[in-house]
Amino acid sequence: MGQDFAASRDIGHTVRRGLVRIAEAVEAEAASVFLSDDETGEIVCHACAGPVDISGLRLPAGTGIVGKTIAEGRARLVRDVRRNPDFQEAVDARTGFVTRSILCAPMTAAGRCLGAIEVVNKRAGRLFGAADSRLLEALGASAALAVSHARLTAAMIKQEAVRRELELAAEIQRGMLPPNLDDVPLWGINLPARAVSGDFFDILPLGGGKFAFSIGDVSGKGINAALLMAKTSSLFRCLAKTMESPGRLLAAVNAELCETGMMGMFVTMAAGVFDQASGTVLLASAGHEPAVVHRAGAGGFEVLPPHAPPLGIAADLIGPAVPEDRLALGDGCLYLFTDGLTECALGDGGMLGSDGVRDLIERYADLQPAQRVAALAARVSRPDAAVRDDLTLLLVGHRAR
Repeated sequence: MGQDFAASRDIGHTVRRGLVRIAEAVEAEAASVFLSDDETGEIVCHACAGPVDISGLRLPAGTGIVGKTIAEGRARLVRDVRRNPDFQEAVDARTGFVTRSILCAPMTAAGRCLGAIEVVNKRAGRLFGAADSRLLEALGASAALAVSHARLTAAMIKQEAVRRELELAAEIQRGMLPPNLDDVPLWGINLPARAVSGDFFDILPLGGGKFAFSIGDVSGKGINAALLMAKTSSLFRCLAKTMESPGRLLAAVNAELCETGMMGMFVTMAAGVFDQASGTVLLASAGHEPAVVHRAGAGGFEVLPPHAPPLGIAADLIGPAVPEDRLALGDGCLYLFTDGLTECALGDGGMLGSDGVRDLIERYADLQPAQRVAALAARVSRPDAAVRDDLTLLLVGHRAR
């Protein structure tokens, strides 16, 4: 039985088959295995052998002879159950089985009692003895080790399945991000803090030298944030093809998110249209990080705060359109980013902040946009420091001279 327990890949089947052999070895009329339920605290019969089936029977922790065995972590031998106050007569009353004597041994692994093996009524009217108790204790230890290994294996299999699902979700998310193209005057990058991201950006050519763009940050992290990110990004891509006003587009996204329910989540988002021929940008922002325009020379920086609260909080917080800013970029560049950039941790324990972002923009202003995006991301995403939040950066404008 010890070898069977050690080699088993289906501990449930092995225990059920083993109980028959255990009952035969100690000449018992019936046998059962009870395991503690970590969620409810109850003890549950997972397998049994004998004339009645008590599989699934649940008892409060510490109840009955088997409950005392698990609580105390030591074997109990009761030769006459009628004289034992712990005996649960209700089980016999329900099943019609007559219990005379019980031998119960704990299933202990790594100092923790997982359950107990119980045998009932030695055949031919005889009584269980010390040899039976030693045998059952040895089998209980082997069974506990097997149960512990089986649970660990099941947990590892579950973790691996989750890991693969996250990898697939991350791959789908990466596929939703637009590529950086040489003939498109917009450049972006997304660095997730985990396998999947709640940040997004998108770039959509509209024809005639115009481009719709967006950047967003979903509250929270993990799968829920990733699903909401995918929904919001898809709404933008669908609406931007026919809706030229980014302010009306954000209002429409807000209405849809509020209508379908957000489970307490919200989205900060900025959207705009860039006209490459005129160098102008029409921009609307809902609760997002302030956009920054950088112009070389005396122009310096222009900061554009959001004109509306985040999307998805309430339909009546945003009217028919989010107010828009019209910008003449000239030879300047528009920078849009999520709070993963401003809240990036520095070596001294502080955060980069708005001033730090502007310092980095000036430092890399002479680089071509694609190189500038990569340099900014490399500066704040160091291999020796964990990324605390998703980071997304989008540049709109002309190339460096």
